[in-house]
Amino acid sequence: MSWLKIEQVAQETGLTKRTIRYYEEMGLLASPQRSEKGTRLYTEEDIESLRRIMDAKEVLGISLVDLQQFVAFHDLLESYRNNYKGRAEVPGRKEKLIELEQKLGEQLEALDRKLEKMTSFRAELEDMRQRSRDVLGQLESQES
Repeated sequence: MSWLKIEQVAQETGLTKRTIRYYEEMGLLASPQRSEKGTRLYTEEDIESLRRIMDAKEVLGISLVDLQQFVAFHDLLESYRNNYKGRAEVPGRKEKLIELEQKLGEQLEALDRKLEKMTSFRAELEDMRQRSRDVLGQLESQES
């Protein structure tokens, strides 16, 4: 496994070192390994996690609080998958999964609302663009 220093991660992701440390403080990114001198050491998996966070934040417009919840959901599901495969029923597991499923449903509904708003806004922009093209076409025909 190759280790990357925070400078390398910042260069690879386009994030600042401060942002990477902030995401770590917020729990969006797991605390990295440390060298004997205390230098943060990251993996390719950490870079992928940062890219997922960046995509969710940029593309979906998700707040950092929502991102924290998303990361927690993802980690919880991974934990269940890795730790409980083939084991007998673990106390409280079903209740936690029911709660998780409900929260994910709420997140999906919120995302659907955002998508509807984005689609509406996109249609409005397309309409404005078409009207602009129409006016340009009229101006060009008047000039000829």
